[in-house]
Amino acid sequence: MLTRLPSSTHEELYRVEDRESGLRGFIGLHSTRLGPAAGGLRMRVYDSDDAALTDVLNLSRGMSYKTAAAGLPLGGGKAVIIGDPATRKTPELLRAMGRAIDRLEGRYWTAEDMGMSPGDMAEIARETRYVAGRDQGDHASGDPSPVTARGVCDAMQAGAMRLWGKADLAGRVVGVQGLGHVGWHVCQRLHETGARLVVADMDEGRVARAVTAFGAVAVATRDIHAAEVDILAPCAIGGVLNPQSVPEIRARMICGAANNQLASPGDAAALVARGILYLPDYVANGGGIINVAAEILHIAERDSWVEDRLSAMQANMARILALAHGEGVSPAVIADRMVEEKLLPKPG
Repeated sequence: MLTRLPSSTHEELYRVEDRESGLRGFIGLHSTRLGPAAGGLRMRVYDSDDAALTDVLNLSRGMSYKTAAAGLPLGGGKAVIIGDPATRKTPELLRAMGRAIDRLEGRYWTAEDMGMSPGDMAEIARETRYVAGRDQGDHASGDPSPVTARGVCDAMQAGAMRLWGKADLAGRVVGVQGLGHVGWHVCQRLHETGARLVVADMDEGRVARAVTAFGAVAVATRDIHAAEVDILAPCAIGGVLNPQSVPEIRARMICGAANNQLASPGDAAALVARGILYLPDYVANGGGIINVAAEILHIAERDSWVEDRLSAMQANMARILALAHGEGVSPAVIADRMVEEKLLPKPG
């Protein structure tokens, strides 16, 4: 079921296969230096096994950075299942994945990500206790999407204070790329603050609902990055900030829920050169892992604990932006520096 693969960048890397259920996927543990590796389980269609492997490597590394940036006693991991969740996801497949996770004996904790739900986590939990994001049971944290969205919008406020001198987002035009669980909640929160929305998603039904619910303006997915907006919020797949898209971006700020938004470190420098403020994604979108961490760590007073850490996350973003402004570098440089000081072994 688990085949260990060599890796020069990750502590542990596995191919996961179960013929009876049709399960095919990967689990990556990037770092357990600060605690057990935590990170969601994603199910989606991939062009190839290599594409799925690249995704799990990048996402698990991002989780190490995310948990460290949020000040959590957790490391970073990720799991992916190859296949269309609408047609290939079955209880047998989920339980097989649960058995694979259980074999790691707590070194990796999973939760829901793209293509997964709290109900799916409950199915996985039939085979392993190393699962969070459930909607029932002791310390259950439920869907992390609303808390992730809260953190993203808090980060936007920190960015607005840096750019425009006030945190109020009322009247600001925000382009939301992706209307999945988190993207939808981001739209909802922004609409409640009085922001105006421009939205795009591959699902035309979601777009139509956003237009009705939020008075949003719909644009094509290929054009959302170049929309005339104040803030661009990538809330779908990664790599959307790249040499092709960056020259066309009109927003003054980029802050969204998607992981690994930068295609390469050079794209962060390109944004600085264009005067666009990029808020590091793994800092902005850390609300979800904070919510899940309360379940993993069995926090009794979860509401106040989560609230305190969301406030600390917003303050940390403001500090990152201030240091980046003072040094004339991308906030991504500052965030990476802070995190790597925690993750890398100290000399001597």
